[in-house]
Amino acid sequence: QVQLAESGGGLVQAGGSLKLSCAASKYAYTNYAMGWFRQAPGKEREFVAALNWNGGRKVYADSVKGRFTISRDNAKKMVYLQMNSLRPEDTAVYYCAADRGSATYRGVDGMGDWGEGTLVTVSS
Repeated sequence: QVQLAESGGGLVQAGGSLKLSCAASKYAYTNYAMGWFRQAPGKEREFVAALNWNGGRKVYADSVKGRFTISRDNAKKMVYLQMNSLRPEDTAVYYCAADRGSATYRGVDGMGDWGEGTLVTVSS
């Protein structure tokens, strides 16, 4: 049973914006760290952004710093990724993930719950 569901992906021109959403179903995830990862065609999955249980601490990959913003609304059981100034190299399937073992982000190895992903395509 999928616990996390991403939405908001699509096709956008370079320089445009998209906002991804991640909805939690079975678990509230309000006490856990959550994050976004992506996997481009032919490449390994990579970290994008993560935040702690209350959103007070956030970390970003250097490649998206200053362009992407991660946030969460625990009352709605939602996590978001606002993506601005998109580039063709941002094209990938974006996954939401949660670490039900920690309130703070401790790396990809702690992420035990994953969504099925949403495709983001940035055209040049």
